Amino acid sequence: MDQRPQPVRTLSVDTLAVQVYASRQEMGAAAAFDVAQRMRELLAHQPHVRMVFAAAPSQNEFLATLTSIPDLDWQRVQAFHMDEYVGLDPRAPQGFGNFLRERLFDRVKPGSVQYINGNATDPQAECRRYAVLLQAEPLDIVCAGIGENGHMAFNDPPVADFDDPQAVKLVQLDQTCRWQQVHDGAFARIDEVPQTALTMTMPALMAARWVYCIVPGPTKTEAVTRTLRDPITTACPATIMRRHSQAVLYLDSEAAAAI
Repeated sequence: MDQRPQPVRTLSVDTLAVQVYASRQEMGAAAAFDVAQRMRELLAHQPHVRMVFAAAPSQNEFLATLTSIPDLDWQRVQAFHMDEYVGLDPRAPQGFGNFLRERLFDRVKPGSVQYINGNATDPQAECRRYAVLLQAEPLDIVCAGIGENGHMAFNDPPVADFDDPQAVKLVQLDQTCRWQQVHDGAFARIDEVPQTALTMTMPALMAARWVYCIVPGPTKTEAVTRTLRDPITTACPATIMRRHSQAVLYLDSEAAAAI
């Protein structure tokens, strides 16, 4: 797609900008063009850009377009991902680091990529290690999604904390979240889905200067509606974006069907 698609509808909810696109492809492409433009603007006056990426099928169109945009200086990008399963085979395609390596990092070759080790012998120590890397300098851009239960990264409602003192933590995944991995086709059965994960916390995600959140499809309609209409609480963690001064929510027509 050579030009940025235009939304069919725009609105604001509190400070959150919302853009609705006719198709999933147009939604992902628009987000990619906007992220690329932000990268160029930042690199014009700072030595590097620090970016965090989500790993999920919801990001496919966004990542595919982002990797095709020419003349982005990826060598000046410091890349992170926001979560990882605990105990999954290191070569498993469901691993989030592997997902992003295949669809993004191996294609654009950022200057550095920091991976969360879901097989660390001491998960708490791994959380502390990754937190140090994340907090070494401010984060510029978070490219995120929203789960069926309103989670961001693996901050499911039972474990999400808007005032979390940690930047990265070990969490139990709730059933809705684990079923989503089956619905997405990542796992054939729920008993194959790991029960624990390491995740960036909500304050760590929202500390980024810009948040670009890409949410397509009919399975996300309820979560999107709750994100925009519910009280801002951890019952729907994504509602916290409505307090971020530079956040944009990109939707396709299916995800936006009830708003």
